[in-house]
Amino acid sequence: MEKYEAINKVVYNPKSTSPFAFRFYNPDEMIAGKSMQKQLKFAMSYWHTIDAAGTDMFGGDTMDKYFNKTGVERYIAKANFAFDLMDKLQIEYYCFHDVDIAPQGNTFAENTKNQNKMVDYLFTLQAKHGKKLLWNTANNFSDKKFMAGAATSPNADVFALAAAKVKWGLDTAKRLDASGYVFWGGREGYDTLLNTDMGLELDNLARFMKMAVEYKHKIGFTGAFYIEPKPKEPTKHQYDFDAATCMNFLRKHGLENEYKLNIEANHATLAGHTFQHELRTAVINGALGSIDANQGDPFLGWDTDQFPTNVYDTTMCMYEVLKAGGFTTGGLNFDAKARRQSNTFEDILLSYIAGMDSFALGLRMADKLIRDGRIDEFNNDRYASYNIGIGKKIIDGTTNFDDLYAYALSRENIQVDSGRQEYLESVINNILFGN
Repeated sequence: MEKYEAINKVVYNPKSTSPFAFRFYNPDEMIAGKSMQKQLKFAMSYWHTIDAAGTDMFGGDTMDKYFNKTGVERYIAKANFAFDLMDKLQIEYYCFHDVDIAPQGNTFAENTKNQNKMVDYLFTLQAKHGKKLLWNTANNFSDKKFMAGAATSPNADVFALAAAKVKWGLDTAKRLDASGYVFWGGREGYDTLLNTDMGLELDNLARFMKMAVEYKHKIGFTGAFYIEPKPKEPTKHQYDFDAATCMNFLRKHGLENEYKLNIEANHATLAGHTFQHELRTAVINGALGSIDANQGDPFLGWDTDQFPTNVYDTTMCMYEVLKAGGFTTGGLNFDAKARRQSNTFEDILLSYIAGMDSFALGLRMADKLIRDGRIDEFNNDRYASYNIGIGKKIIDGTTNFDDLYAYALSRENIQVDSGRQEYLESVINNILFGN
């Protein structure tokens, strides 16, 4: 197999037998009125791709990502590798946490000094390679200071540190012209109510989110704000459990117009939902912002962050995105890592090719589903009773319980039509695998 250094650029070649070619992703091809590149807006995740080295809870690194350097020089080498990788894969965007891009010291001041050096370097690399920052975020969960939460910590000093890290992140987002900024409450939750003032913690979280909005407007950052829902892991009861929970929180505190959602596939399944369910919930609440593209293992009960290869999932994801009008500020960030045994730089390329092609195929199939029209036609017919008569009055708000009571007395034989789930599933198979 070819070595990483020998591969100049991965290109679309559906007839190629090389594993280092796209079979379905053709960046310039027009799908549903936009190029595939603009419809998909792929992004590279810094933490998994550039830093993660195969470590798990039972064993250490299986891949060397130290580049024979130390300190800031190591992170310069990492950044060079990151942008070279994006060039090879024709990826336009990237995402990172504050701690991903620079060595961490003993104090917040030392950390920000190192991070600022690297932000300056990333700024030059963006210009040189023509890349963009999709979003950045603060790691307010790994350090032991955040063991009881960040904005929801019982310690006010920790709240202040979390705010300082987000302030730095917003300043950086503006400096690098990010399209957005993500809030993921890795430890914003609790393990037992015996030691938790839930009301205070949720109110403090709202105070934190409001201060972030105030600072965003103060500095003139025009990117979008996203909350990323996730259930359990690491805390037993996460305050950002799923999309509906997040929307309830935002509405209660008057923040629904300031934040959208960053939906992750693996987080959806951990919450007991399908990926499509979480996307649809975001869409109908006017909150679809961005997507973390990955998949979990149904036999493992944690966030495995695998590269997405399930074409049913990618198809129904892009079906929701296209029906919602496509991405605006968000995109598809590969919050995914090569498996522990896939420990070469070539494997990183192969992982991204698999994920990008799976979503490109999903985009193609979603467009076919929409143009085919049978699913829309079926659902329009299924709810047709709300277009006329008593149904229209319900929708228009021109009826009441007295009227409905009288109407129900006049209806002796109410029939509900078949939902035809199996038929609709066969339509999807026909689109995916038929001629």
